[in-house]
Amino acid sequence: MSILITGSAGFIGYHLALRLLESGAKVVGYDNLNDYYAVTLKQDRLKQLQNYPNYHHYTADLCDHEQLNRVFGEHEIRVAVNLAAQAGVRYSLQNPRAYADSNLTGFLNVLEACRTYKIDHLIYASSSSVYGANTKMPFSTDDPVDHPVSLYAATKKANELMAHSYSHLYGIPVTGLRFFTVYGPWGRPDMAYFSFTRNILEGKPIQVFNEGKMRRDFTYIDDIVEGIVRLLDRPPAPNKDWDRENPDPSTSYAPYKVYNIGNNSPVELMTFIRTLEESLGTRADIEFKPMQPGDVQATFADIDALQRDVGFRPSTPISEGLRKFADWYVGYYGSGS
Repeated sequence: MSILITGSAGFIGYHLALRLLESGAKVVGYDNLNDYYAVTLKQDRLKQLQNYPNYHHYTADLCDHEQLNRVFGEHEIRVAVNLAAQAGVRYSLQNPRAYADSNLTGFLNVLEACRTYKIDHLIYASSSSVYGANTKMPFSTDDPVDHPVSLYAATKKANELMAHSYSHLYGIPVTGLRFFTVYGPWGRPDMAYFSFTRNILEGKPIQVFNEGKMRRDFTYIDDIVEGIVRLLDRPPAPNKDWDRENPDPSTSYAPYKVYNIGNNSPVELMTFIRTLEESLGTRADIEFKPMQPGDVQATFADIDALQRDVGFRPSTPISEGLRKFADWYVGYYGSGS
């Protein structure tokens, strides 16, 4: 039996694959190595995974449903973790069709393969972005999320709906994970903390939106991976107490569940930047900018369900997480001086 990870050369996919490979699991990676950000970073992640004899990689696109089905069949996939997606809120304003191709058509192909090969559990990446215009804090999976403020968020909400329909129709156990601002070593260069680091080290100004008046539930990558690993062999069961007159969006009469994975401790953006400065030993030159379309002012994860079901709460403080990221960044890219 093998575990399939789509997006295995991506940030979260790489860390999850590495964790599983180190534990002796057989991992099948699937990634199209697109150029949304530097392909060299993805290739360098992939090189490390390929050092393990229990890793098998396919460079292919989720839109290639025939190739995806062959992978499911040849490797007897029983558990799949779909982390492949077109990421980024702001980029969705520039290239919306990329989100339809990867996040909708690609995810449909994953669901179809799971149906065809009758897998035991599908875990897929959703996002805190689905909370959109919601202002009730902390964000709870019990709350409706019907007002996305970006196409990216809309595609992630669509993934949850698509997953439920397949769970209902075909009995596929599906778990959706709403990730909250994941950061850490080998991270995505399109993320704000990554560009902050680059510009700080190069002596360039950093752009801080909404005049810095934003709060994020920054979540360290190791905490994200731990949450996924604990859920791998815990496929959801149908909720026999599910009330059709008062439906809980996070669960169902079908084998379907949605969790938040966040640090449960929002941090002011300026506090995050000051902590990053301390980790780098250099001060930032800050240019304050207005709010950007598609952004939200705050995120805050209610993770009670995750703790109840798997006994885990993300807890890495930003002082520790940013120190580890800064050490990796300087080791990988240099100090910029």
